[in-house]
Amino acid sequence: MPTSRWLGCASLYAIALISPANAQSTVQLPQVVVQGDTNPSLVTPTIERAQRDIEQTPGGVEIVPDSAFKDGPANTVKDVVGWVPGVIAQPKSNIDNRLSIRGSGLTRNYGNRGINLSIDGIPINSSDGLFDVFEIDPTAYRYVEVYKGANALRYGANALGGAINFVMPTGRDAAKFDARFDAGSFGYVKGAASTAGVYGQHDYFINASAQREDGYRDHSNGHIERLNSNFGYRFSPNAETRFYVNANSWRQRLPGELTKSTALNAPRTADPDFVAQDQQRNIDSIRIANKTTLRLDATTIDLGIYTHQRHVDHPIYRYLDFTVADYGGFARATDERNIGGYRNHLVMGVNALVGTMDYQEYTNVANATKGALLFSTLDKSQNYSIYAENSFYFLKNVAFVLGGQFLHAVRDRQDKFLSDGDQSGRRTYDIFSPKVGLLWDVDPGWQVYGNIARSAEVPTFDTNTFAAPASTNVDAQTATTYEIGTRGRRPDVTWDLSVYHARLKNELQCLTTAPWALCTVTNADRTVYQGIEAGFGFAFLKSIHAQDDRVWLNVSYTYSDFRFDGDATWGNNRLPGVPPHMLKAEVLYKNPNGFYAGPNIEWMPQSFYADNANTLTIDPYALLNFKVGYDRGTGWSGYVEGRNLFDKRYISTTMTAGTATANSALFNPGYGRAVYAGLRLKL
Repeated sequence: MPTSRWLGCASLYAIALISPANAQSTVQLPQVVVQGDTNPSLVTPTIERAQRDIEQTPGGVEIVPDSAFKDGPANTVKDVVGWVPGVIAQPKSNIDNRLSIRGSGLTRNYGNRGINLSIDGIPINSSDGLFDVFEIDPTAYRYVEVYKGANALRYGANALGGAINFVMPTGRDAAKFDARFDAGSFGYVKGAASTAGVYGQHDYFINASAQREDGYRDHSNGHIERLNSNFGYRFSPNAETRFYVNANSWRQRLPGELTKSTALNAPRTADPDFVAQDQQRNIDSIRIANKTTLRLDATTIDLGIYTHQRHVDHPIYRYLDFTVADYGGFARATDERNIGGYRNHLVMGVNALVGTMDYQEYTNVANATKGALLFSTLDKSQNYSIYAENSFYFLKNVAFVLGGQFLHAVRDRQDKFLSDGDQSGRRTYDIFSPKVGLLWDVDPGWQVYGNIARSAEVPTFDTNTFAAPASTNVDAQTATTYEIGTRGRRPDVTWDLSVYHARLKNELQCLTTAPWALCTVTNADRTVYQGIEAGFGFAFLKSIHAQDDRVWLNVSYTYSDFRFDGDATWGNNRLPGVPPHMLKAEVLYKNPNGFYAGPNIEWMPQSFYADNANTLTIDPYALLNFKVGYDRGTGWSGYVEGRNLFDKRYISTTMTAGTATANSALFNPGYGRAVYAGLRLKL
């Protein structure tokens, strides 16, 4: 592992807290040059440029470089963003994770929502708002941007959880050859390789990976193959276009949820009904996109178009078989200039995303066998938004930030199976979400910020089913969030702290109503989300065995206080789904020769609830992990990592219910003791 390279700007301060790979020094990160090219891509910002842009946001934002997650199994989205304060990534089985930021999609245990996910700034959410994490391949990215809450406005995102942008390298900043092999417990095997290069005005980056896993639990085996690539052409020093091809094929058996007692006492078992029906989730997807960047004096213009095609073969309690075809485009202008002698930064743009879902449900006779047709619809989504965010530095180091987004969304369902009645319907949503904030650069190594912002989420198609009035009148969820915070660094000390308070109206709650069904979505009345996101890094021992070695203490803490607000049924009960406290801490020794080693813990000190009635809890737990490795940045590197070394039995994630009992099958047990190892060659 190479000596860490800090980027020296405020929005990266928390990386030292969440990534020991970045917690060693405060020198500048050099630009990586491939085949002698010295001109970085215009379409894909370097990590330094991305950091400079993100630090102009008056709220909780992070950049996670690839060194934070590639010196390990690099298997799931939790390995990438799991150490970012405020992000809750709860593994279900194999690569599938439940992903939430600031309580987004709080009660949803399948088909994540509430966060706008993108690859290279191009959305991967379906047109009705859902997203899958199986398309996220940690081996394919150069860095990751995390925008919490309404701080994602500069990309036109406006969900409660914000946005996560996974950024691939290009031929202009990637290694010519990079290959790795990882293996570990429960039959986990993964191989990945990438190649990159620059030839005159052309450049390319291609990454391919394949992995399989028997799974910790019975009936949870699966495998996945992924391709992530981009191809660039530079017309001139101020004009560049880039094409993207992302393809994925996933085959996964589902073990199902268990009762609390079974999850803790027999965690490797599967729900017998899931086994009898051979429940699975099989998805093939391909995304093709183009993004063009033009630089005109003080203004940069980004133009993009894309399509995302998916086929989902999904035998569960019924046999679901559907195709999704999404099409989108965007235009964004970024202008940086002085106005009347004052610095000004303006981002404005438009987004369009439309799509269709040709959806069928059949009986699952047994053993994943398709029977009679039970349900068939053609669902159409339209989403059009216009947004702007302006930062005006009325003082040399203080900016007033003003922005907003207008969203027009349509959800239209055409019922094609009329024997049970016509369940066609249409809903239209028009929502304006303003934002105001202040950003104070106290000094080059310290920022203070605050903002007030609104966010909105339109219901997905599995919410407004149009089968009955109650399932037709589900409204959009809105929230107003107040946030203050600070981030900074000093020699061998880094910090990142955000405090927020959000008031939600019409929260979308996805509640389990039967052990064999998915869930029913309803609007809660009023709810309150508030919390603390804190990261801290401190080099408390230095020059032990070498002049520049360090022992780092890295801490990531998330406090989540989510409650009903005088609800007619649930009063002021706590909302289910996430723990009040989540603490991760690490002590890591790093030597400049590339050697690193140390333990870390993941601690949930207080129970949380699985239901609105607050009757059934998920018990506290603590996990001890340890890793050791060697990496100098190029050439050979390797690691060994042990997780849950005491083989603690615990519940990783839960479905949610209105009122649960001891017999409610809601829970996914966490993995037992596991060991992983990997080798990597980078040239």
